[in-house]
Amino acid sequence: MAENFKRNVSIRGNQDFTDIKLKEPVRIAAGALGVKEALRHSFKEMGVVRSMKALLDMNQQDGFSCPSCAWPDPEKPSKVAEYCENGAKALADEATTSHIGAEFFAKHSVEELSQLTDYELNKFGRIIEPMVLKEGSIHYEPISWQESYDLISEELKKLDSPDEAIFYTSGRSSNEAAFLYGMFARAFGTNNMPDCSNMCHESSGVALSETLGIGKGSIKLEDLYEAEVVIVAGQNPGTNHPRMLSALEKCKQNGGKVISINPLKESGLVNFKNPQHLKGWISGEDIADLHLPVKINQDIPLIKLMLIKLATLDAIKKDIFDHEFLKTYVDGYESLLNDLKTYDERMLLEQSGVALEKVNEAVNLLAKKSKIVVCWAMGLTQHKNGVENIREYVNLLLLKGAIGKPNAGTCPVRGHSNVQGDRSVGIMHFVNKELNERIENHLGFVPPSKEGYDTVGAMEAMHEEKAKVFMCLGGNFLMAASDTEYTAKGIQSCNLTVQVSTKLNRTHLVTGKTALLLPTYGRSEKDMKNGKLRHITIENSMGQVRQSRGLLKPASEKIKSEPDIIAELAHTFFEGKHAMDWKGLGENYELIREKIDQVVKGFSNTERQSKGAGYYLPNNVRELDFSKLPNGKAQLTINKVPQHKLNADEYMLMTMRSHDQFNTTIYGLDDRYRGVYNERRVLFMNPENMKSAGLKKLDVVDITSKYDGIERTAHKFKVIPYAIPKGNLGAYFPETNVLVPYNHFADKSKTPISKSIIVTLKKV
Repeated sequence: MAENFKRNVSIRGNQDFTDIKLKEPVRIAAGALGVKEALRHSFKEMGVVRSMKALLDMNQQDGFSCPSCAWPDPEKPSKVAEYCENGAKALADEATTSHIGAEFFAKHSVEELSQLTDYELNKFGRIIEPMVLKEGSIHYEPISWQESYDLISEELKKLDSPDEAIFYTSGRSSNEAAFLYGMFARAFGTNNMPDCSNMCHESSGVALSETLGIGKGSIKLEDLYEAEVVIVAGQNPGTNHPRMLSALEKCKQNGGKVISINPLKESGLVNFKNPQHLKGWISGEDIADLHLPVKINQDIPLIKLMLIKLATLDAIKKDIFDHEFLKTYVDGYESLLNDLKTYDERMLLEQSGVALEKVNEAVNLLAKKSKIVVCWAMGLTQHKNGVENIREYVNLLLLKGAIGKPNAGTCPVRGHSNVQGDRSVGIMHFVNKELNERIENHLGFVPPSKEGYDTVGAMEAMHEEKAKVFMCLGGNFLMAASDTEYTAKGIQSCNLTVQVSTKLNRTHLVTGKTALLLPTYGRSEKDMKNGKLRHITIENSMGQVRQSRGLLKPASEKIKSEPDIIAELAHTFFEGKHAMDWKGLGENYELIREKIDQVVKGFSNTERQSKGAGYYLPNNVRELDFSKLPNGKAQLTINKVPQHKLNADEYMLMTMRSHDQFNTTIYGLDDRYRGVYNERRVLFMNPENMKSAGLKKLDVVDITSKYDGIERTAHKFKVIPYAIPKGNLGAYFPETNVLVPYNHFADKSKTPISKSIIVTLKKV
């Protein structure tokens, strides 16, 4: 076997164009068309009978939780359809009847497969048996489960230090799997536990912890129903969290107002037809009362301007800000007001890109209201100043007294079904001393006290060959992380990469010297052990823990559950000689939940309380308890206005999803809400900018970013005129992740700058 053998795999896949079609964007979300699309995907992938059986069970209290976003279920779910179009697509994608195994991989090499697009890779279907890609080979071949555990154990034991291993977690995993995985990493001796939170809502966690004392949102689902004003900032619920539109619909019907703050006017916030009600088949509900088309990453100037105007009104009327609340619960009021006085209103207005009359309209909506909710997603977090973006919105809520009371508060909307639960049960790269003490007391081993690698640290460690084993519990790390070429080289430097997955993706093809592909259950599948149907638990965006129980026959008898895989690996590695009974925990999830209750703060009697609608974890903000913050109070903060210095030929690019996409999983090639069909390699551009640059509709350009003297180029994108602020561009990820430098990220959170990349264009 050649010592320098290197597989000739494509890191980016096929970049040829398909037959693009452009139409007017569809401005009504969901409705009959949404139902049609949901059923079309479901019937095609799963068949009619399996589809209807599973769809009627999804998000029901005795059923399984949607494998898509983490939007919470209402206490009384609709018996007809408690799911959205993208939830149905996620289910169909997971429960597809298309399968691949030994015969498929014997026929297709990783080199050949890597030439395909991510969409084409996903369409092959479920992986139905464990596979190994041996060093020097280009074909995966079958391996027994025990042989795979032995191989991982051998590689881990070869390491000079436990810190040469990295254990990544996707938000797909259950609380039980994530807990075992995190404890195995610690028992092995490392806190190298990067997770997908690092790439999305880490900025939210940091900002909320600093200002309010908890890294989660403060509202419950029902709080949205009677909120007076809901601000939806940097979020596209129509595509990414469609069931949220039902809550906004109820808010509107109760007299509430919705303000959308986003560079793009997304269809879901224009009009929503709720297919759960008869009215939704006839007419829809106009959602956003006001849309503020802010320039990319100019939320702080916009909110500062609004705060200045509110402060001016308060100086006259004395009742715009909640002074009693501020006096009792909040620190930093005078400092914030003094800082606001240093800004020029005209400069802030110009920087925001929003018309003055729209700003005044927003101020008038907020002035006399106190039941205010702010919802946000990646449009706020994935910037150099992502933490400050969120802190500025928290300033608005605190000044209005819109914290810790019904129908008001913070709502970071998580984009993956259990990403919040993973963090709660211990998936974190940093050290929590209290958690470590409980691990030692209740699990019987001493966890490491050295901080581990987050996602950026993991990428660097692999690239610099400081990490030799890389294991992923779910996800598609290569395509999810920033700086695709850099990340790929890092992964390829590892001795062993391990993927616990359901379907084929590019991280299975761009691998370490040896690679394992370990297939696991989907959320919708029955998890049977010794004749008993087991259930898992998850935590949604609003801190509610509930059970999830699959009902479909698993794709194969050769696949295993995630807790089983982790427990059997740990049992093999420790040779049955460890304080934790790994084998027993893998067989009995009730024992895992008992350990979670003992070790994880806030979890209590989970076995009983997680039934039905489940239970809420403690939330200090809801109790107006800020005792762990300076002076025992919530913190108003002073945040700088972002300074982006663009040359005449430069633009600000944000990466985003299409409507036929969930994270890095591509369901189809259409984005009907933006009027794009059968193509993903597109660039949304302001028509005036196109004219100035000498570009016409469907001209082809290369997009280049240059940071630290390094040029990164995304090749061949068709330009589409679109209503986006001048100087701003939009394009889909993961195709444009190649432009995001790995070493440019949000201060404090290290979240990639995927929503504010400075680029130039070159016509091809």
